[in-house]
Amino acid sequence: MSSATATSPVIHFIDGLNKVGGLKGTDIANFANVSKATVSRWTSGKKSPHPEKQLMLSDLHYIVMRLEEYYTASEIRAWLYARHPQLEGRRAIDLIHNNQSLEVLQILDRLDADAYI
Repeated sequence: MSSATATSPVIHFIDGLNKVGGLKGTDIANFANVSKATVSRWTSGKKSPHPEKQLMLSDLHYIVMRLEEYYTASEIRAWLYARHPQLEGRRAIDLIHNNQSLEVLQILDRLDADAYI
């Protein structure tokens, strides 16, 4: 693996999603609407995602890193997939996928302000 590949933002995002967020390759593939093999090619540096997918992964990674302050990896994964009353019964992972990360970030801002959810 070359040093350019090792420092790829996509590899960094996926690695963090797995280690910190408890998300597996299948979770990431479903989130990005790609095959698990495509995620594998991204992590090996053989292929790069389109900019739209990179932005989605970046947003998800940012949110997972913020959740790390409060939850374990398995709790983060559950939090992302759970329906939230503060999101009108919607799931955070779906909002992030649909470019509505700001709604999720508002919940995290309340969490940071000790308004526990």
